[in-house]
Amino acid sequence: MNRLQNPYLAALVLRVALGLMYLSHGALKLFVFTPAGTAGYFASLGLPGFVGYFAILIEIGGGLLLLAGLQARWVALLLIPQLLGAIVLVHGAKGWMFTNEGGGWEYPAFLIAASLALFLLGQPERPRQA
Repeated sequence: MNRLQNPYLAALVLRVALGLMYLSHGALKLFVFTPAGTAGYFASLGLPGFVGYFAILIEIGGGLLLLAGLQARWVALLLIPQLLGAIVLVHGAKGWMFTNEGGGWEYPAFLIAASLALFLLGQPERPRQA
């Protein structure tokens, strides 16, 4: 393996990027849409409103756990059902492109793939010092 092939660093970059994304998504629901607004939106989808509070908790908590590197591969795997729900309940009918009105499903699908990749990477060994 040469200096540019570093599975440990690749997993770190992926984990931090996913952690920041989940954290920012949860913060958007918390600070911009507000918990009550998020719960109202979930209720408008036919879900119990309290599911919106869980979505905030899952995204912020999952993002923080990913950033901290605590059980990151399992956290990434456990975040996938929320993204699948976003595709099925919200974005799937809006088409492929996330720029479509109401957002399409390309972005959550990519995040599922990235989360699955992080899970499948496992915990690469740290590079050894020469």
